[in-house]
Amino acid sequence: MDLIKKARSVLSIEAAQLTRLAERLDDNFCQSVEALHETLSQGHKIVIIGVGKSETIGKKFIATLNSTGAPAVNLSCLNALHGDLGILSQGDLVIALSDSGETSEMISLLPHVKKRASKIIAITSAPTSTLAKHSDLILDTHVSEEACPLQLAPTSSSTNMLGLCDALAMVLLEKRGFCAEDFAELHPGGNLGRHLLTRVGDIMRSGSALASVPTCASVQTAVLKMLEARAGAAIIIHEDQSLAGIFTHGDFVRGYQKEREIGDSPVAKYMSTQPITVQENDLAVEVINILRQHRIDDLIVLNQEGETVGLIDIQDLSHHGLT
Repeated sequence: MDLIKKARSVLSIEAAQLTRLAERLDDNFCQSVEALHETLSQGHKIVIIGVGKSETIGKKFIATLNSTGAPAVNLSCLNALHGDLGILSQGDLVIALSDSGETSEMISLLPHVKKRASKIIAITSAPTSTLAKHSDLILDTHVSEEACPLQLAPTSSSTNMLGLCDALAMVLLEKRGFCAEDFAELHPGGNLGRHLLTRVGDIMRSGSALASVPTCASVQTAVLKMLEARAGAAIIIHEDQSLAGIFTHGDFVRGYQKEREIGDSPVAKYMSTQPITVQENDLAVEVINILRQHRIDDLIVLNQEGETVGLIDIQDLSHHGLT
């Protein structure tokens, strides 16, 4: 048996079914996003119900929603009729996940849910099912083929359900204007929190760690300053202390290839006069993107008044575990 071939077949089938799902999205999806947005805007929450594998997918959906600032909870269909229905408050929106749309525990719960929920959104492979008939909006996740060779284990269908939940969460995120700073506030711990909460001013080089010389300085002086600061670049400053440019190790190499006696030449002759800059209050993660986009190793840091206050070296990002 060619195991790799079999695995690729599974992934190809599931990818094809996801593509079909994307192509048939309709106004029900748009209305669902609008309903979710309205629910949150009014201070209500999202309640997810499901049974079996659908409940597992629902819990992942809840985690995604909560991590992006959209309050969501799980309501167990089994326990709801024995007191847990209190989780569902008047005005909350319910999303019901069921591949068949005929799960007995969920169908039994629907009449009680309809009394409290502002809307019920069904995510199901059966748009004519009992669940669908009792829902306000239907998101159809049906598949033409499961990736299971026996066509029994939920594979493509569960992937479609999970993918559609992600689509709802991400489109809702954009509609609400949720940004990186908001995300950072909800993820203060671990590597993700470090990436999102660290500001440029927290890791930039300044003071004695900053290589800075006037425009009249020689290349040799600039290089010595860079060696002292263990930096790959020196900031070049005008007499009035305004920014003139940046001189990097790359500028030195290019200059040396043209002029071997480069040491006594003025550094202003070889500096870059339009250096890329960032603000000290910018997020460090944004710096990573700028460095990669422009394929450079150093960035000059400015304050709100436009004054030069520091330098970011790509090594500094590595030192702080941000690359």
